[in-house]
Amino acid sequence: MKAFCRDCFWTGEEPVRRCPTCASPRIVAHEELGALAIAHMDCDAFYASVEKRDRPELRDRPVIVGGGKRGVVTTCCYIARISGVRSAMPMFKALKACPEAVVIKPDFAKYKAESRRILGMAGELTPLIQNLSLDEAWMDLSGTERLHQAPPALTLARLQARIESQTGLTVSIGLAANKFLAKIASDLDKPRGFSVIGAAEAQGFLAPRKVGILPGVGPAMAASLEKAGYRTVGDLARADPKALAERWGAHGLRLAQLATGRDSRPVNPNEERKGISAETTFETDLSALADLEDKLAPLCEKVARQARAAGLAGRVVTLKLRATDFKIVTRRRTIPVPTQTAKTLFAVGRELLAREAGGKPWRLIGIGVADLVEAGAVEADFFAGEERRALASERTIDALRARFGAEAVTSGRILRLKGNPKAE
Repeated sequence: MKAFCRDCFWTGEEPVRRCPTCASPRIVAHEELGALAIAHMDCDAFYASVEKRDRPELRDRPVIVGGGKRGVVTTCCYIARISGVRSAMPMFKALKACPEAVVIKPDFAKYKAESRRILGMAGELTPLIQNLSLDEAWMDLSGTERLHQAPPALTLARLQARIESQTGLTVSIGLAANKFLAKIASDLDKPRGFSVIGAAEAQGFLAPRKVGILPGVGPAMAASLEKAGYRTVGDLARADPKALAERWGAHGLRLAQLATGRDSRPVNPNEERKGISAETTFETDLSALADLEDKLAPLCEKVARQARAAGLAGRVVTLKLRATDFKIVTRRRTIPVPTQTAKTLFAVGRELLAREAGGKPWRLIGIGVADLVEAGAVEADFFAGEERRALASERTIDALRARFGAEAVTSGRILRLKGNPKAE
């Protein structure tokens, strides 16, 4: 199979402009189409699409999902994107770019439910699904031809149509020889796209693109690469891998592989999370250390609770601050024993915060844990001194909240913030 129709699922060995069966122009054609099995599925403007589906009167209006005036854009529909609105954009800038936009607060319970529906359909096709977030995942359909009586490309097209029919939401599919290329492909023809990047064309496809297209290359790394003379992916592909490794270590070797379209990572349903974090944007800028600590404390509780629920502990604590000019400051500390307690998170975060606060106004604070390990592997280390007592106490609180509700137990600091000045 080298071509198929996305509407009636006709298949053929030659590319055509229109389907010979239903006359649809929605034809996917590629020389490697029948041999590729790694896909990246990405929901189109997911949160905004869910809101538009549930509120049909918003169908033709720009929609932004995000916080208040001092928050940021979580996501936005394609109409809003035409005006220049983008994810993570400060809300005041988004509304300046698109003042007629309808702003909706996120409803993550609803989005999670829709994500489960969509991933459940995908799970019927293959057990090899690796979630990246609520709205995107990698899939490996290798060896499923006999089961589904179709090559992976056609199976994916049928899944795409089924998702749209049953949920009213659309997804874009990228099909390729590996995870890296599949993720790039899924973004080529949004929304409702189905794009293919074959192994033979990968290097030529990547060569003229800026180095920022490569995973792990953020603005700082891109600037470093460009300063060294590597402006495009092709520049990296032509470089000596040894030279890249000498300058950027293991990351340099990884870039050398990606630049030539190579990626040996398997689709791993059990791949560990990179980290757990939480953050909040203030209604007004805060500069007093005590006020910042009051915002930090509940975030530490939230992160620790998620870590315990997932059976994970973290070796690295990360504090995040965003200044009034939107510059982000991050500070990290590796701790001797991996933790999953709010007590330890707050103690470390508080020390990091004290060094940075300095009376300067801030608009956002966040806390997170990384370098995650299975809690059971370090359980013995928990049972020592203060960490043991903190963990026992917080597990008891978890049990009480599970039985009587989230508000059943509240810390003294949070009670004070709610209007009880005697609580501490």
